[in-house]
Amino acid sequence: MAAWTTWVRFAYHVAIMASEQPLSVRLPPECEGPLLERFLKAEAMALWTVRSARQQNVPANVYSFLRKHEEDEQKHLAQFESLIGRQPRERDRLPSVPRQWPALAVQIYGYESLGLEFARLLLMLRPDLASILEDEVVHVGFFEREVRRILRRDSNAAEQACASARAWWRRLPRTVGRYLEADVLDPFRQQLTVHILDAIERRFVETGLLKMELR
Repeated sequence: MAAWTTWVRFAYHVAIMASEQPLSVRLPPECEGPLLERFLKAEAMALWTVRSARQQNVPANVYSFLRKHEEDEQKHLAQFESLIGRQPRERDRLPSVPRQWPALAVQIYGYESLGLEFARLLLMLRPDLASILEDEVVHVGFFEREVRRILRRDSNAAEQACASARAWWRRLPRTVGRYLEADVLDPFRQQLTVHILDAIERRFVETGLLKMELR
């Protein structure tokens, strides 16, 4: 099983990273702090979202993966808490997520894709955190495969997934803008925003969730 898991991780990494466009921006060291702060918030939200998703009616293989996913997010969160020296603010309740699996799959896939792009930015400044990027690649690869399965198997589910993707995509620029709010990131914000949006759009188009003309 360990050998199989290693092979799957490698296959996901090759497939996903091969499609990534190189980032022309080179961030200075002073951007490290703000990126770590944002990752702390993002990992906390990812952990809460995974916990909320596990309470929904999802396929058995997805439920099993979400258990491992939650372990990964807990590990990442502990890393960032140690690096920054504080914990994220606790929530009174878990975030709401779609109850229908096609819409939920798209939402998780989208936010994992966003996390992957920020992990690539962080790797530029902290190559010692490469294991976080590797985990993000596996998460994205898993949910991409699930989304493709939804789009292939059932027209109603596929329509629901595409509608969810369009709605999520319309909210994405504002989300990216919030994540890039920091004075030291101001000179790079436009380039970073374009790069992140292009990368996620390309992934959604290649998966079949979006039509290219939506942007």
